Amino acid sequence: MKNYQLEDLYKKYAKPLYYFLWKMSGSAHVAEDLTQETFVRATVSLYTYDGEKARAWLFKVARNVYVDEWRKRKRRQAIPLLNLLHSKEDMISPYGLPEEAALNQELSSDLAELIGFLPEHYRTILYLREFEQFSYKEIQETLDLTEDQVKVNLYRARKKLEALAEKKGWHDDGVE
Repeated sequence: MKNYQLEDLYKKYAKPLYYFLWKMSGSAHVAEDLTQETFVRATVSLYTYDGEKARAWLFKVARNVYVDEWRKRKRRQAIPLLNLLHSKEDMISPYGLPEEAALNQELSSDLAELIGFLPEHYRTILYLREFEQFSYKEIQETLDLTEDQVKVNLYRARKKLEALAEKKGWHDDGVE
């Protein structure tokens, strides 16, 4: 594998990193700043990472940038995780039923709200696995965990999310 140039890595990973940081911070403006900060910090040793290892490493840097920013602001409230599944534009279909679109939008909003109540490490691991489709190995490298810790944390995050959904009155089939 060849070593990537910073420009190549930026073109390939800036957008996924931005969306990751947006989901974590709940702010498009903060996500832009943190994405830039991620690449600034990564510049020092980025040349040593190849291919998919670079992807996991960049997400690790991005997470650390986010955590540093979060600590700096000393925010004690839950960090909102906005529009996890779809944006409003994605939900509007000229062919679909308006009731179905409204229900899906409500469920997406509810899910985003529930995930916002999870601790940061559970939000991060769920996002990386479910939305970025990271392998266990990539999550392991990104979060500095063993494979067993990745599996346990994913299991616990899903169970915690399930418990929150049950408190809200959701059932397995998504119908109240």
